[in-house]
Amino acid sequence: MTDSTQQMAEWSGTFGREYTDRNAASYDDFEKLYENNYGLNRTTMNRKFLKDIPTSSRILEVGSNIGNQLLCLQKMGFQNLYGIELQNYAVELSKKTTSQINLIQGSAFDIPFKDRYFDLVFTSGVLIHISPDNIANALKEIYRVSKSYIWGFEYWADEYRKVNYRGKDDLLWKGNFSGMYLNLFKDLTLVKEERFKYLNGSNIDTMYLLKKK
Repeated sequence: MTDSTQQMAEWSGTFGREYTDRNAASYDDFEKLYENNYGLNRTTMNRKFLKDIPTSSRILEVGSNIGNQLLCLQKMGFQNLYGIELQNYAVELSKKTTSQINLIQGSAFDIPFKDRYFDLVFTSGVLIHISPDNIANALKEIYRVSKSYIWGFEYWADEYRKVNYRGKDDLLWKGNFSGMYLNLFKDLTLVKEERFKYLNGSNIDTMYLLKKK
């Protein structure tokens, strides 16, 4: 288990709080941001991947921040939603903007649930902030608590590489995260993957759904 990392210290401290304040948009603004970036809102993206997932499924988001991703799923009809978030400040904000969603403080390196507890576990813009030295530990925990599906939405690159983020060199990496899962766990299969190019710029994000055999 990873007790603490440089990245955890940054995201749980002032830097992380400033990030949350910058991104503490309303749900409607959250949907508009996706539409402006990709020409599709997040709900439309989600439906491409989750149309066959029962709305009664037990779902965990790792790195839930203020809860907008979970709120999106709730509005789609999903009823059994959980989130863990490293930053206590974001957890407290999320409790004010969501209801009937189970939100607690926690780390991707030590998810406080038993093996195979969730039908689906997902991240959205979280794996990119875990260093190459520690990424396998996070993937193993996500895999451990998932019974069936792993879902993700992350920055994509064909080669794992560091990207300067707000003047810091050790807080953001792009890569092929679905490929990392598949390399680590031979019983995973790729159900679907789609890349989404930004309308303004050359960056590409990827959404993927993996399933245990």
